Amino acid sequence: MNLQQIFEIMNLSKKRIEWAGNLNKEVGLLKTNINKEIFSWLKTIFFSLIIVAICRHFLFSPSTVYGESMAPTLKDHEKIIISKVSKLEHFDVIVFHAPDADAYYIKRIIGLPGDRIEVKDDTLYINDKPYKEPYLKPNRNHLWAGGNFTGDFTLKEITGKSKVPKGHLFVMGDNRPVSKDSRHFKFIPIKSVIGEVKFRFYPLKKIGIPE
Repeated sequence: MNLQQIFEIMNLSKKRIEWAGNLNKEVGLLKTNINKEIFSWLKTIFFSLIIVAICRHFLFSPSTVYGESMAPTLKDHEKIIISKVSKLEHFDVIVFHAPDADAYYIKRIIGLPGDRIEVKDDTLYINDKPYKEPYLKPNRNHLWAGGNFTGDFTLKEITGKSKVPKGHLFVMGDNRPVSKDSRHFKFIPIKSVIGEVKFRFYPLKKIGIPE
């Protein structure tokens, strides 16, 4: 082996070493980029979960309807979204802690604090003003001639109070004959309200805002 061949071998070895070094640098950069990408995704997922948790606790929350007391407005096993920041008004559909069971109930607000409530001849009166309650129409269509969907009562008769007390609500289900509501357990505290039903997302054919 002559001197020239030795130099060629040395140059070739040097190039291979340089190539290996460059390859190691590229692999290192690739690993660094992958680690940065993974960290970025984990950070995004973490903050997304935090936002979801905050929304569920303070703003919105999913829930499931159990039973037929709100039918046909809301039926058994339908999935809904409730708002925890809504201002409560007459005829809002709400979810609240049941006063007589370890459960949640879904009913419609009929009376606000200070209201006088009466049902006479199947007509709801709030502070002596009659209301048609259009959400009851599908159920009323199945009544026999001359039948009443909601039995007569006054607030005084069923609760012993002439007005809805401060900090409380009077609620009823839309399926009046089967609903267990304020006619049975009287008033509910406003502080027991979880939120107002704002949206139905299941079943898909009924997706939208319940009336």
